Amino acid sequence: MLVVFVTVAFFYVDRRFAEEKKSVKALERDIPDEPLEIEDAGKKKKKKEKIGFRDRKIIEYENRIRQYSTPDKVFRYFATLQVAHPSNHPDQHEVYMTPDDFLRSMTPGVKQPDGLGLDQYKRYDPKNMNMKLELSLDEDSIFYKLGSAGLITFSDYIFLLTVLSTSRRHFEIAFRMFDLNGDGDVDSEEFEKVATLIRQQTSIGSRHRDHANTGNTFKGVNSALTTYFFGPNMDQKLTIEKFLEFQQQLQKEILSLEFQRKNPDSSGNITEADFTELLLAYAGYPAKKKSRMLKRVKKTFRDHGKGISRDDYLKFFHFLNNINDVDTALTFYHIAGASIDQATLKHVAKTVAHVDLSDHVIDVVFTIFDENMDGQLSNREFVAVMKNRLLRGLEKPKDTGFIKLMQSMAKCAKETKPVLLDI
Repeated sequence: MLVVFVTVAFFYVDRRFAEEKKSVKALERDIPDEPLEIEDAGKKKKKKEKIGFRDRKIIEYENRIRQYSTPDKVFRYFATLQVAHPSNHPDQHEVYMTPDDFLRSMTPGVKQPDGLGLDQYKRYDPKNMNMKLELSLDEDSIFYKLGSAGLITFSDYIFLLTVLSTSRRHFEIAFRMFDLNGDGDVDSEEFEKVATLIRQQTSIGSRHRDHANTGNTFKGVNSALTTYFFGPNMDQKLTIEKFLEFQQQLQKEILSLEFQRKNPDSSGNITEADFTELLLAYAGYPAKKKSRMLKRVKKTFRDHGKGISRDDYLKFFHFLNNINDVDTALTFYHIAGASIDQATLKHVAKTVAHVDLSDHVIDVVFTIFDENMDGQLSNREFVAVMKNRLLRGLEKPKDTGFIKLMQSMAKCAKETKPVLLDI
């Protein structure tokens, strides 16, 4: 029976795949283009374009790469620069990400520029004066501390993902574990142990395997960062406060890049709909539900939208940094039978996260998550989405293994011959 089931399932999969492959060209001709918002990270301005069947499939494919592929493949797919090696060997190159590539590699729905993809890069020679990089970074950007003119190597990529996907609390615990004399500081060797321990606990680190054939091997924290942390002679100690400040600066810079990608108006504000898209980027909602939320926001603020300033945006994500404590506070309210209205959320933000959220931001948040518009917030759904948003989906389970395969086969077999298999 199992053999018949497997045979039927694979026959169905092969047949469906052949049919899809055969009809792609017809679909590209016949399916009407839908106006969707495409964010091209290579352009300063965002514009609405019509996207066809082919581009939609590419975006879906890239989303699967972000979610399921190894860090090595994600890096090779979304990196855009191949830099000539500084040695006298012209055939030697190293692949780099720009900060915008780094953000795009984490952000679902943002399409890779045309002509660039897996192992497809633009050539860049630092010695060529006619070739200039436009990174749009501030002079004190955290990316310049990486020591590669603001560019990101594969080792930097792994380290930065680890920093972004790990909470402040976990770093504090790890520092204390390796702080032998109890003064709260670690030297360079102890920090290497901290970084290794933290990396192994993240899904990024646990899934990474060195690939010598592609050149993507993790070489530890780079020399420029260790110099920044421990001084030029490596004789200084790194405090947890300085490291958490580095983490906070990195988060703030990524948020600023996200905000700028939405093309603020002359007042420096983005629309309420843009804010909604940023908030729901990692929610994992079905397209219909996400579209329904966006329509509700656009309808509500069509005539009296004030926009969201960069300062309000950063404040809201400072609030998210305390989402676990916020979750506890909201749960207490729920257990006590108190409703979670706008005044309650504002009070929790002020007392728990020490952030004064504007009334307008809270109004937008309630418009997004208040499905029945009764003025009450479902704290469970809100907190779940915000936790994913804080970690940018980096700690989601990324398993496409045997159980999922068997479920897919069962579904295929049932659709093909429902009489044979009644599950």
